[in-house]
Amino acid sequence: MLRFAISPTSDMNIGNLRVAIFNYILSKQLGEDLLIRIDDTDKEKNIEGKEKEIIELLSLFSIEHKFVIYQSENLKYHQKMAMQLMSKKQAFSCFCSDNKLNELKQEAEKANKEYSYDGFCATLSDETVLNCNAPFVVRMLKPEGNIKFTDKIKGELNYSSSAVDSFVILKHDKTPTYNYACAIDDMLNNISMVIRDEEYLSNTPKQIHIRDTFSYDKEIEYVHLPKISNQETDKESSVKWLIEQGFLPAAIANYLVLLGNDTPEKIFTLEDAIKWVDLTKLSQEVTKFDIEKLKVINKEHLSMMDDMRLSKLLGFADSDIGKLAKVYLEEADTLNELKSKIEPIFTPKTSCEGFEDEMNQIKKCLKDAPYIDSFNDLEIYITNNSGLKDEKMAKPLRYILTGSLNGPSISDIYPHIKNYLGEIIK
Repeated sequence: MLRFAISPTSDMNIGNLRVAIFNYILSKQLGEDLLIRIDDTDKEKNIEGKEKEIIELLSLFSIEHKFVIYQSENLKYHQKMAMQLMSKKQAFSCFCSDNKLNELKQEAEKANKEYSYDGFCATLSDETVLNCNAPFVVRMLKPEGNIKFTDKIKGELNYSSSAVDSFVILKHDKTPTYNYACAIDDMLNNISMVIRDEEYLSNTPKQIHIRDTFSYDKEIEYVHLPKISNQETDKESSVKWLIEQGFLPAAIANYLVLLGNDTPEKIFTLEDAIKWVDLTKLSQEVTKFDIEKLKVINKEHLSMMDDMRLSKLLGFADSDIGKLAKVYLEEADTLNELKSKIEPIFTPKTSCEGFEDEMNQIKKCLKDAPYIDSFNDLEIYITNNSGLKDEKMAKPLRYILTGSLNGPSISDIYPHIKNYLGEIIK
């Protein structure tokens, strides 16, 4: 079983999505199920409805999953297993105040040493603990030796006991900390591989320590994906924002798999990627997000899309509109930009500056015209019935047909709008 874990505390960003995509790809390659875990134990930071939005986005990207679980529903297991650790003296109550902990951190900083808890409360007698009414957290005992593990991208890693430290597993309100809840939930759900962002790398030895303490012997493989940098703004890194701007899910997924990866082709689908993705070959370097490169990939996916499907995304149900949209790909990269080109075609046009009379003549001519199949024949018809030609015909005719005085050749546009002339010239 693989899992994609995410907190409902902010918009899903492209880093989150890349983790979800690689979890999906590996679940397919390994023939294992994928679950979605909503890490919602931090009630104060959770945003109402955000988990629903996340799940809807994953569906939009066709990331199939077996089921969705909520971390908060496992609270009784988190607490029960913490009690087991305490009963075996593998975890302990810690009454240290924030002031005391800050002093320890400042002392470590002055001494140019890595901060670690001094272990004071681990030495308290049961009687002292029982008679203390002060609020407390629960801490793990630090491991006796180093924690070693292998990451499929970064190789062999070794963390000292002091780096793992006696970390908190239950907070003052007896809700679990992130690392503790993750470790317990991964055991409960029989997780075999964890794929996540490298910012969580230092959490891994702590989670391994928790499992080791419970004598959990199932091996979990780890993949920590390199960071994505140069996200211009938080807005641009939001998956929801990218979709709203008219980027296709297939194109976004294509780009995120491509980042830091040596792929056999530049344009592909997730189903294609399942056949050849090898996480061990991902670059260890920080990868750079470039929205201009995403636009290039998005344009390619738009050009490959079925004409009818593209038409429906633009609010129509006619393959001719899909073909028309592809004509405008000369100057558009996203669905929104295509809409901005096509909508003026069907918007009433009242005047073409400098060609008001000519526009009225052409409109009258077109209203009286029979069905005309080719643009060349249309030009001949207008000239024969109005006497207009050259610029006096070309400019106002382009404006009437497209709502713009520039753009792709009208001869390329006309075949896809000729059936809509009655609506266009209103």
